[in-house]
Amino acid sequence: MIRISIDAMGGDHGPDVVVPALATVATRRPDIRFIVYGREEIVGPILARFPKLAGVSELIHCEVAVRMDDKPSQALRNGRWKSSMWKAIEAVKNGTADACISAGNTGALMAMSKFCLRTMATIDRPAIAAIWPTLRGESVVLDVGATIGADAHQLVDFAILGTGMARSVFGVERPTVGLLNVGVEEIKGQEEVKDAGRMLREANLASMDYRGFVEGNDIGKGTVDVVVTEGFSGNIALKTAEGTARQFAQYLREAMSRTLMARLGYILARSAFNRLREKLDVGRSNGGVFLGLNGIVVKSHGGADANGFAAAVELGYDMVRNRLLDRIEADLDLFHARNPKAASLQRSGAETEEE
Repeated sequence: MIRISIDAMGGDHGPDVVVPALATVATRRPDIRFIVYGREEIVGPILARFPKLAGVSELIHCEVAVRMDDKPSQALRNGRWKSSMWKAIEAVKNGTADACISAGNTGALMAMSKFCLRTMATIDRPAIAAIWPTLRGESVVLDVGATIGADAHQLVDFAILGTGMARSVFGVERPTVGLLNVGVEEIKGQEEVKDAGRMLREANLASMDYRGFVEGNDIGKGTVDVVVTEGFSGNIALKTAEGTARQFAQYLREAMSRTLMARLGYILARSAFNRLREKLDVGRSNGGVFLGLNGIVVKSHGGADANGFAAAVELGYDMVRNRLLDRIEADLDLFHARNPKAASLQRSGAETEEE
């Protein structure tokens, strides 16, 4: 059995979206069990409408719900020990659950996850990884918002984390990896990116196929399975892609309804337009994964519908089933065994940051 803890109070819609999503997943994944954290008087009646889901779920009452506009420090101070978000994360720490899913406040979820689960031994800072639809299928892109201004060692860690995720989710034994840069030439880019590229080439890890630098237009092409960048540029790229998809969809809707002939053309090509709409639906790739922690935490988009939240839950399920953490730990151990100087520099950097 794979056990998933759920923050039912998170997101823009809370249990009205979360519970139907869990019912969908329970039908598709018979070996899944849920521990649902939330206010019993709100979640209970909705859960009762799905008897099959209720049979594979345990509802645990939590009086406090982290609000979407709470500051991370405020949520950590007021929501620790008793909020639905904290309890869902804590279940992973205690081994009660294998993964945690929440659509709640991103900053609060990251702060609580890092505080409760801690980062892996050789990881300085965690990363948020996103599944990115491409012309070739899908790619992993990280970091998309957790660490602003990552150094070379952190970028190398992100490459290893993203490789583990690609192996777990896509089933690719040796994913291709690229560092996002302003050009593909080795002389271009910031020193941190160039140093990270050199370290990855020298490491020559069997788990990844490092392809060098990639540019922004390579993300949508699917040039590599894993695109590595720091959180500032990664978050801008993600939000730009989501906005462009919605903009194009709006243009298409307006064009198809402008004239009688356009509406007729839409009717005749409806199946093709439906496939295009599925490709442009950002909810189908919903779920940002917090990588580098001693546990699996998936952040669903706050405004996701039931299908979107179900996608985030199934992403967590797949990573548990395919032993994501074991893969990442093995790759990190191998890299740092070959590069003891890198591990030493990271430890000293972490100690300086704590001081």
